[in-house]
Amino acid sequence: MNIPDKSSLVDRHHIKIRFSEVDSMQIVWHGSYIKYLEDGRESFGNHYKIGYNDVCAQGYTIPVVKLSCDYKLPLRYGDTAIVETRFVNSDAAKILFEYSIFRESDAALIMGATSMQVFLNKNNELELYAPSFFIDWKKRWNL
Repeated sequence: MNIPDKSSLVDRHHIKIRFSEVDSMQIVWHGSYIKYLEDGRESFGNHYKIGYNDVCAQGYTIPVVKLSCDYKLPLRYGDTAIVETRFVNSDAAKILFEYSIFRESDAALIMGATSMQVFLNKNNELELYAPSFFIDWKKRWNL
């Protein structure tokens, strides 16, 4: 399969659709896709060393504050999905991702999505400037 890469920082994660994720119409329940995006973020973080534990070790949390989904086609029980997670560089104190979910068997685009996460310090206060560890992480990847 040849899925175009729109960013230098991209991760692809495969998910086998389980029976518990489909609804009475035998298609993936819409809420399950949000979990797939979370799986994509976790895979991206582990791959590029900016995972949830990495951020927490620096004294921050990064809650999702915005999520937008555009459903195109359904997935069904037994399909394998590929969650492509792309980092979107920004000077703001936030982490932005774009996602594409493809069906592995035919490379059909199933869903597109975007998310925004912000940095909260150990007092649960919003950081208005990117933390130094995040700036250093971006420099490591030439962003």
